Amino acid sequence: MQFHQIGAALWEIPPEGGMRVPARIYATPKMLDAIRNDNASQQAANVAHLPGIVNYSLAMPDIHWGYGFPIGGVAAFDLKTGVISPGGVGYDINCGVRLMVSRLTRAEVTPRLRELVNQLFRDVPTGVGSAGALSVSEDELKRVVARGARWAVERGLGEESDLEYIEEHGCIAGAEPARVSARAWERGRGQLGTLGSGNHFLEVGYVSEVFDARAAQVLGLHPDQVTVIIHCGSRGFGYQVCEDYLSVMDRAVKKYGIELPDRQLACAPVDSEEGQAYWGAMQCAVNYAFANRQVIAHHTRRAFEHALGLDRHAIGLRTVYEVAHNIAKFEWHPVEGREVKLCIHRKGATRAFAPGRKEVPSAYQAIGQPVLIPGDMGRYSYVLTGTEQAMIQTFGSTCHGAGRALSRVKAKQMARGRNILQELEQRGILVRGQSRRTVDEEISEAYKDVSSVVDACALAGISNKVAQLRPLGCIKG
Repeated sequence: MQFHQIGAALWEIPPEGGMRVPARIYATPKMLDAIRNDNASQQAANVAHLPGIVNYSLAMPDIHWGYGFPIGGVAAFDLKTGVISPGGVGYDINCGVRLMVSRLTRAEVTPRLRELVNQLFRDVPTGVGSAGALSVSEDELKRVVARGARWAVERGLGEESDLEYIEEHGCIAGAEPARVSARAWERGRGQLGTLGSGNHFLEVGYVSEVFDARAAQVLGLHPDQVTVIIHCGSRGFGYQVCEDYLSVMDRAVKKYGIELPDRQLACAPVDSEEGQAYWGAMQCAVNYAFANRQVIAHHTRRAFEHALGLDRHAIGLRTVYEVAHNIAKFEWHPVEGREVKLCIHRKGATRAFAPGRKEVPSAYQAIGQPVLIPGDMGRYSYVLTGTEQAMIQTFGSTCHGAGRALSRVKAKQMARGRNILQELEQRGILVRGQSRRTVDEEISEAYKDVSSVVDACALAGISNKVAQLRPLGCIKG
């Protein structure tokens, strides 16, 4: 496979075989060997075979092997000839990140950090089953997937102001509960307000460095300010929606005569019965995830109050922004000089809209959409903003995190004989997890250095660095 460098942090794989468009990969020269070895670049090239794909198959610097699409993959499809693919969204539909900031400083929180981390671990259920979740009836869950985060706010689980700063205001149109299976309803009933396991986490940190003072001021970020990052998705509900529709798409591929280089790219025309059915079910999972993070944010505020002995006003935890990582959406973008409505797949990628775009909250119009890039529990995360170049190059998209560098098996092998929790505590980071296995699988060495990923995006011009956040405490499943 040939890689042609066409920018400081941009490479192109020209079309060959059945590729309809080039594949473009954002990476520095130093990152390219690891990307080649992971073979995720082949997945990016495979996506370029799909009918109706527009301009390019894109991959962000945190690209790594995924199901069908690479994680870090972005692709846009024409609504008349294009397709929709569950592999282009992922199993954890609307996995995403919320950033909250407080009125507190690191010095004010550090003396009671252990109590805070323990309280969060008690109040926010973690792990595969997540006992202690907010359980609802199937009828109520149908209202959840129709209302998203607003459902939680209407029940006192959050603040009206939260909704202004969530992508799609925490509720996307087009959810169709009738498209969801009985098994998905069953799995979703008992998991609202839970983190789950794997790479999901809730992290208390602080603003360690500011790169763009103007943008940081607009976002209300300042050095040593205590922050919270919530990273999770649609739990078993979204997983089941994906699972259900992969078999539907397998049949659709045969029905519509779609030729694929990889069966994991199973898809259906956007306007087909199968495509519309998946769309309606997927939007239910998107709204489930918005509600899930809203409930967790509410429990987080309560944990701060209990652990620190302060009232809500003194703590001042507010939502800066919340982004979705695994999603397909209808958006308007320029194609060959005219605005066209497209179906944008972002799998392990973040929307990064430029200043002035109507979807950006009014308070952030001058700086662009906030972009939240979590790293790993031992290093740092970043706040970025979207740019005009992102609109031109990537359909308003950028990276979503560090990207795994080691499999979970290899990470556990590297952690063998070590006490990871003790190592982190010696560096001033308190971590609570449901099991040692989970913590070992999530060691820092398992991930790329997120700073290199963020720098590649900044070098390519598809996002702007605003601030770095460092962890103080973290809870994991």
